[in-house]
Amino acid sequence: MALTEQELSKFDKQLRDWRAELSVGQNENLHQLHEQELAAFPDPTDQATMETDRNFELRIKDRERKLIKKIDQALARITSDSFGVCESCDGAIHPKRLEARPVTTLCIECKNAQEQGERTHN
Repeated sequence: MALTEQELSKFDKQLRDWRAELSVGQNENLHQLHEQELAAFPDPTDQATMETDRNFELRIKDRERKLIKKIDQALARITSDSFGVCESCDGAIHPKRLEARPVTTLCIECKNAQEQGERTHN
């Protein structure tokens, strides 16, 4: 069940919009983090709170950075006509799954098998 040109176009737009939104957020938060570094907090409690908040923001930014990379890979798959194809079994990824997670590379069956294997080995 290959995706139609219309579906591919919709996913391409969705991914590009999502990437642009994340990129703007990345730039804004980097500016805010830089401003926080310049602020001096004489009170150790205030300093600790600021550092905790900063670490939390950095973790979020790291996740967003990784998501941007996955979005770029999904856009490349659209260009190479491999978007919507499971990288494990080469079967089609259901459009509903792609709507829920357009950066996915596995069909639901292979993803379930992967998660089951992770649970078994942990």
